[in-house]
Amino acid sequence: MERPVVLCGLGRVGWRVLASLRAAGLPAVVLDINTSPDDPRLNGITAFKGDCRRTELLELAGVKQAQAVVIVTSDDLVNISTALLVRRLNPDARVVVRMFNQNLVARFTGAVKNTIALSVSALIAPMLALTAVTGDALGAFKLDDGPRQISELVVTEDSELVGRRVADLMREHGLIALVHSPAIGTSRLLRAIDTDAALAPGDRLVVCGTPQALRKLLGQLRGDLLPGVQWAGALRRWLRTARRTLLEVDLAVKIITPVLFVTLFASTLIFRYGIGTEWGDGLYQTVSIIATGGELHGENKPEWVKVFLSVLKLAGAALVAGFTAILTNYLIRARLGGALEVRRVPDGGHVVICGLGNIGYRLVLELTAMGERVVAIDKENDGPFLDIVRGKGVPTFVGDATVPEILRQARAETAKVVIASTSSELANLEIALLVREKNPNQRVIVRLSDPQFAEAVRESADIRHAISVPALAAPAFAAAIYGDRVQTLVTVAGHTLVVIDLVVDDAEDYLNGRSLRAFALDYSLLPVALAGHDLGALRGYRLKVGDKLTVVAALADFERLLRFEKPPAAHRVEVDSYPATARDELLTLVQALRHVSREEAAALLNGEPFALAEGMTFGEARELLDQLEREKVTARVL
Repeated sequence: MERPVVLCGLGRVGWRVLASLRAAGLPAVVLDINTSPDDPRLNGITAFKGDCRRTELLELAGVKQAQAVVIVTSDDLVNISTALLVRRLNPDARVVVRMFNQNLVARFTGAVKNTIALSVSALIAPMLALTAVTGDALGAFKLDDGPRQISELVVTEDSELVGRRVADLMREHGLIALVHSPAIGTSRLLRAIDTDAALAPGDRLVVCGTPQALRKLLGQLRGDLLPGVQWAGALRRWLRTARRTLLEVDLAVKIITPVLFVTLFASTLIFRYGIGTEWGDGLYQTVSIIATGGELHGENKPEWVKVFLSVLKLAGAALVAGFTAILTNYLIRARLGGALEVRRVPDGGHVVICGLGNIGYRLVLELTAMGERVVAIDKENDGPFLDIVRGKGVPTFVGDATVPEILRQARAETAKVVIASTSSELANLEIALLVREKNPNQRVIVRLSDPQFAEAVRESADIRHAISVPALAAPAFAAAIYGDRVQTLVTVAGHTLVVIDLVVDDAEDYLNGRSLRAFALDYSLLPVALAGHDLGALRGYRLKVGDKLTVVAALADFERLLRFEKPPAAHRVEVDSYPATARDELLTLVQALRHVSREEAAALLNGEPFALAEGMTFGEARELLDQLEREKVTARVL
C-alpha cells in the first residue's frame, strides 16, 4: 500500500488541501478536533477526531509510516508544536506547515530539517497582484529573470484571435501554450498541442508568459487598455487640497476664525480713519493690543478712543484664547491627515487596496515592486502595517471602505482596479458593489473564503474576480509534499499542471549528460526556462551539473519522474532513403550508433531500408529523427 499523507486540520484551507490531495491521487488520513469520522464530505477518507498534538493520535493515524504530514490549523502554536512532534516520530517524512507569522516562515523552514513552512498571504498575494495588473491570472511562478504568469484566453465571436494560428500568436507575444481546449474536440496539453491549428469561437487557450506581455494582450482582447498613472497639475492638486482642508475644518474653527479676522480688519479701519495712523501702523497697533494688551502710543487720547481700546483688549483676549484652544484641539485630532493624503492620490490608473491585513500588506509590497501606484484604506488606526505602508510613500486612509465617501477620497471610480481584501467577506462584497455602482465597468477583485460563495458571486453578481483564498492556496500545500522544486500547481481543463524546477546536482544525477529534448519528450515535459540560456537557441543541448531547468508537466508525468520510472528503450529508427549528400553523415552515425567499422557501415547503407539505431527511448529516437530530417533523410520511428 502506498504511504499515506497525514492532514492535520480541516478548516477552510484544510478541506481544499484534501481536495488537492485527492486530485493528485495521494492517499490521505485526516486529523481534526471538530470533524466527525463519519462526515459524508470525507467520502471514504479515514479520519480521527482529536487534538493533533497528541502522540497517540498521530501514531494511530500512521504518522510513522507517512510520506508527508500537512499541518494547516488556524493556530501557529498548534502547527509548530505538531510539526516538532511529527519530526520526532518520523524523521524522514516531509512536513508542510501553515504559518500566519511572516517572520517565522523562513526561520522555521531553515531550522527544522525536511520541513516547509508556507504562508497563505505570501502564496496568493503575487497571484492577486498579477490579476490586478493584467486582469486575469490562473497561476504565477518566478524565474531568474522575473515572474511568469499563467492566464486563459477565451476566443469570442468578435475576437481578433479568430482564425489566428496558435504558433503565430505565441511567437508574436512571446508566450508558451500550455492547454488548448477547442470548442469542438478534446483538450490538448503541452507538447500535444497542434500549434498549426487555427483558433475558432469558443476555443480556450491557456498560456504562460511575462506579466507585461499578457497585460498587453489581455487588454487588447477586452478593449480596455488602461492608461498609466495620471497626476493632476500642481495648481489643481493644491486647490484640491485647500478645498478638502476647508471641508475637514470643524464648525467652531470656521466660526471663530472669520470673527477674529473681521475684528482685526475693523480695528485697522478705525486706526486708519478715526485716529489717523497709516495702514501698516494701524494693523501693527491692533495686533499688539490684542496679543499683548499693550497701550496706544501718545497722550491725551479722546474718550471714545479709550473706550475702543478697552473693548478691543477684552474682545481680543477672548478671541485669541478661544481661537488657540479650538484650533489646537482640531490639530491634535489630526483632521488634516485626510486632506494631505488626498493631495497625493492619482487622478486615475492606480490600484486601491481595501484592508491592510497580512494579504493587503503583501499586495502593497508586490504592486509597488511592479511599479504600480497604490492607494490603501484600512479601518484600524493602529494596524500593524499602517506606518510601514505610509513609510513606503503609499497614500493611506484610515476609515471604513464600505463608506462611499472614503472610496471617493481614494478615487476608486477612476482606479485601474479595486481590491477588497479585508477580513470580512460581507464587507468585501459590499465594497465591490459600491464600486460597481459608481463605475459599472470597474475591475474589482474580491477576497472570499468559501469557494461555492465565490462562484455564486462570480455568476450572479457578475464580479469575475471573486477569488476563494483557500482554493487558491491549497494546491501549493499539496505541491510542497514533493519538495521545494515544485513552484505551483494549476488546475485547467480538468487537468493538473505542475511547474517544477529541476536542478542537476552532481555528476551522478540522472539528468547529467541527458539530451534536453529527449528528456522532455520521454517525460512529456514542456521546458519554459533554462537558467543562463535562451531555450529558443538551443539545439542538441545536453544537461550538465549546475543547470537549473524549469518545466511544466501534467501531474501524472511528474510523479513518474519522481519515481525515476525510466521510459522504455524499445524504439528503433529505420532509414528508408537518403540523398547522396547525406551519405557521409549517415556513415558516421551508423558507426557511432551500431558500433561497427566503416566498411560494415557502408555495407549497411547499401541495403535500404536499414535500422540506424535500436533500443532507444522515444525521446532519443525522435531527436535522432529530427537530425536526419535536417539532412533530407527519409526515416521513421518504430
